[in-house]
Amino acid sequence: MRAEIITIGDELLIGQVVDTNSTFMAQELNKIGVEIYQVTSVHDDGDHIRRAVSEALDRVDIVITTGGLGPTKDDITKHVLCDFFGATLVPSEEVKQHVHNLYKYRPEVLNRLTETQWLVPDKCTVLENRVGSAPLMVFEHAGKLLFSLPGVPQEMEIAMREQVMPYLAEHRPTNETIIHRTIQVTGIPESALAIHIEQWEDALPSTMHLAYLPKDGIIRLRLSGYFDKNDTTAEQQIDTQMAHLKTLVAEWLIATDDKPLEVIVGELLKAKHATIATAESCTGGKLAALLNKHAGSSDFYKGSVIAYSNEVKANVLKVRQEYLDQFGAVSEQVVVSMAYGVKQVLKTDYSIATSGVAGPSGGTKDKPVGTVWIAVATPEAVYSELLHLNGSRDQITTRACTKALTKMIKYLQD
Repeated sequence: MRAEIITIGDELLIGQVVDTNSTFMAQELNKIGVEIYQVTSVHDDGDHIRRAVSEALDRVDIVITTGGLGPTKDDITKHVLCDFFGATLVPSEEVKQHVHNLYKYRPEVLNRLTETQWLVPDKCTVLENRVGSAPLMVFEHAGKLLFSLPGVPQEMEIAMREQVMPYLAEHRPTNETIIHRTIQVTGIPESALAIHIEQWEDALPSTMHLAYLPKDGIIRLRLSGYFDKNDTTAEQQIDTQMAHLKTLVAEWLIATDDKPLEVIVGELLKAKHATIATAESCTGGKLAALLNKHAGSSDFYKGSVIAYSNEVKANVLKVRQEYLDQFGAVSEQVVVSMAYGVKQVLKTDYSIATSGVAGPSGGTKDKPVGTVWIAVATPEAVYSELLHLNGSRDQITTRACTKALTKMIKYLQD
């Protein structure tokens, strides 16, 4: 069974708002064996919405729209769908009561615009929107379903979990299941990797497909399997293929699931009851932000010293002045000293340090933009590596963080 997602709103098309809704919906639908065929974003324009809906219903079994359900003039989705399905807007007593209950402590919200929220097309099924005023609408067309959901992510997520998924389970049960397995590799170009596993990939059964997802020095390999829901061997089949793939890429394997690198670092540190700190120059706190991003980071992450200036490197991290004078801030001697220094200052078991030329200016013939030194300090020693990265300033610092985290993962795994 296939589905298509249509996100509605000018704010998406001009980049003012990032579309996270389609990602969430795709993940939820995949859980019940529904394959996403296409994701489309359209303007707040009646003709554009109408064409997108018509084309989607021709292609797939389920269409889900998000956005354009508010009470203001720019929210036109309900009116367009009403016209598309040849319906008439009629008041719904259930929706009216819900809206009054929702705003009973905020009577100032109830006005002539809010009153339009309980007008619904007479050819749709209305589902409860527990946390918002916009009605959730389901239309049936030639045996296919269209769901119209609010664009506010919190409302949409609750609507998907509490209404759309149960509705599909009851009215459109599928006999299919989709299983994904993802591993992560580093240290090999994508093309070289594809050649290395070519024979294995070509021999995959028709029910399985491998996707390459490269980003900032990491390649995620996602193996997807499409099975009958009643096939009791589905998990075993895909796990057998994944085990073979892991063997083929063992030299470059960094993670056996799809977790962010900083989460893997945290899990490995917690398993060792160990702590970590960072000393950052060119990355300016990006490593610290990653390590502190997820709940539970206080179990392993102690803090960071953003040593952007040489004075901080020397005075706080105790980097020798002669190293700074002789070799410069972007050097092996300095970054090793930074890693050792922050480990001593914050009394941790491990540390990571970065120092480099992120650009776009500041590069020299000997140290062009993209030159980055990283160092990882362990209880036994400090290990360093010189990187030559390309891209924008943001890309260089992001890739430096990725490389530093992968280096730390390898040492923690070993």
